[in-house]
Amino acid sequence: MKKSSVDLTQGSIWKQLLIFAIPIFVGQLFQNLYNSVDSLVVGNFVGKTALAAVSSTNDISHFLVGFFTGLASGGGVFFAQMFGKKDYQKLSDGIHTTILFALIFGFIMAGVGYLISPQLLRLIGCPPDVYASALEYLRIYLIGILFTAIYNVGAGILRAVGDSNSPFYYLLISSVTNIFLDLLFVCGFHMGVAGVGWATTLAQFVSVVFVLRKMMMTNDVYRLEIKKLRLNKPILTEVLTLGIPAGIQTSITSISNMFVQRYTNGFGSSAMAGIGVAKKVEKFAGLSCSSLGVAITTFIGQNYGANKKKRAVDGIKISVLISVIMVGLTSAALFILAPGIAVIFNRDSEVVTYATAMIRVIMPFYLFNAMYNIFSGVVRGFGKSKSVMLCVILGLVGCRQLWLAVSMSIKPDVFNVYFSYPAGWIGASVLVYLYYYFNIKRTIVNEIERTERKKNMRL
Repeated sequence: MKKSSVDLTQGSIWKQLLIFAIPIFVGQLFQNLYNSVDSLVVGNFVGKTALAAVSSTNDISHFLVGFFTGLASGGGVFFAQMFGKKDYQKLSDGIHTTILFALIFGFIMAGVGYLISPQLLRLIGCPPDVYASALEYLRIYLIGILFTAIYNVGAGILRAVGDSNSPFYYLLISSVTNIFLDLLFVCGFHMGVAGVGWATTLAQFVSVVFVLRKMMMTNDVYRLEIKKLRLNKPILTEVLTLGIPAGIQTSITSISNMFVQRYTNGFGSSAMAGIGVAKKVEKFAGLSCSSLGVAITTFIGQNYGANKKKRAVDGIKISVLISVIMVGLTSAALFILAPGIAVIFNRDSEVVTYATAMIRVIMPFYLFNAMYNIFSGVVRGFGKSKSVMLCVILGLVGCRQLWLAVSMSIKPDVFNVYFSYPAGWIGASVLVYLYYYFNIKRTIVNEIERTERKKNMRL
């Protein structure tokens, strides 16, 4: 079988970054699409209350699912570095250890999530008219957390060895499956919010089947064999050292968003639905910078592992330039088209008004979100996952909650919720860049310059 891993330590930097990032971008596009289809279907075929129920559970589900997303992101640095060093035995041991860990811990988290769903909904102050539907949807969705855990880790492994195409294809298949099942369960079987919950869970299962099949049938260095599944404690410690901080970062960010949701819920179901729509749209806006963030993490990991530090630094400059261009174009388009996009999700005039207002508040600040994603990926790629976690918690979470606490105490206004998102992006981007500049850039750039001077002296 032809190898699908890609060595990012040689060749044109900008071409490799784009070629690697584009499948991630399109894959995330379809992933967001099938998550958004849940809202589209219930918003148009069930009603505003159902849309509010689905929207209100997003941050809760991200809190539990986010740990595995972060684990895959941080652990991917380990896999990329081992691939860059060509230490294929350690790479294989790490793969089998991490997959087994995801299977065990995913099963535990699915059970815990199901049991504590009522407490989580009460934590965010879910209104009585939305509570029953939200609980039903959340419990079904969290059953699928096991599949999400395995898929995220598997896809992270594939991307770490340079294969960003396969995860894209699997997300495409999963997205089509989810859309079909959403329409079948809701419009055909009239299952309401339970229908979109089961559709998403089954679609996640499909993606797991494909990613495991890929890893088990390949003859490449990332081959997965059932008989080799075991927890190698030293390697698990290395993977978790990089992965857990990223997982904690994602989960704590989601906890912060749950408290933001609590503020949102105080403005009623129309605000809940409208802000939920705006957050869906915002995720689409961030696809270019988040996909480049994933790409630069793998790029840095491989090149740092191969001791090609100058190439790693050059890749950072190129990724920032690409991100600025893409985010600028996307933000401008969404600002202008906000009302037309919002009405696709729900035609209620109040819902559209809330969604449009939030989109137009946050889009001018979206470059800060791009920089936060890029430099988080850069710092994580150099193996500083704990530092990224601290910067993001202090910046994204701290600034957002501080803004809400102060502004809402002065005057309770839904616009304070809107502005809390840019406040977090600004705080996180500033802190993570400062860490990169003082603790990575100056050290590595100086080392590169010393190496260049030595070469010139020899000549």
